[in-house]
Amino acid sequence: MKKIALSLFSLFILVSCEEEVKPLTFSTSHIEKKFEVDIEVAYDLVNSKSEVALNINKLIESAILKSIPISKNETSIQEALLAFDKEYKAFKIEFSDSEQTWALAIETEVLYITESIITMGLSVYSDTGGAHGSDTIEFLNFNPETGNLYSNEDLFTNIEGFKKLAKTYFLDHMKNEGSNISEFFFGKDFQLPENIGFNEEGVILLYNVYEITSYNQGYTEFVIPLENVLEYLKI
Repeated sequence: MKKIALSLFSLFILVSCEEEVKPLTFSTSHIEKKFEVDIEVAYDLVNSKSEVALNINKLIESAILKSIPISKNETSIQEALLAFDKEYKAFKIEFSDSEQTWALAIETEVLYITESIITMGLSVYSDTGGAHGSDTIEFLNFNPETGNLYSNEDLFTNIEGFKKLAKTYFLDHMKNEGSNISEFFFGKDFQLPENIGFNEEGVILLYNVYEITSYNQGYTEFVIPLENVLEYLKI
């Protein structure tokens, strides 16, 4: 499964309070239950019972739940994994001669923390048959003061201006990769990716597989240095 960044077991962020500064810590939870299907799940949660921490954890678990294939009305990650495993068992019974195996790998990683933003990456690989599996990455940008997710409108003062800047970096990236923009966006104009995040280098723009080009091209990812983006940021 694609690693997003160097693994970090715990991370600290200083959150402003009226009377004192309290550290917010993250640790990794693992799903230990054994399944017939190949399942690996590890995700970071906040070690706190504060309202902010509970909100962040709820949103992390919700994002993971939505990423699990075949999940429908399940209300917990464990229930969704059991449903996925049940579907695989049913498949093996119906197609007993098939040598096909299923797989699911889910991982989160905290990429960036400041007093104004926490960026987490959610990486999901699933394979339920076919020519190849599905591999996606989603960025979750949290407001450390509320625990809510930022939207792009929350992050940028001038999204169109940022889009023009991003296009110049995209073209430079494509040039360095020996590609041409005509190979991307399926004949449409340049678009910002669904996933925009932050790390120590700057603002990450990541296009998932199939988002702007064919499967063979894989991910498209580049970083804009933070100092070049400051004029467009609200935070």
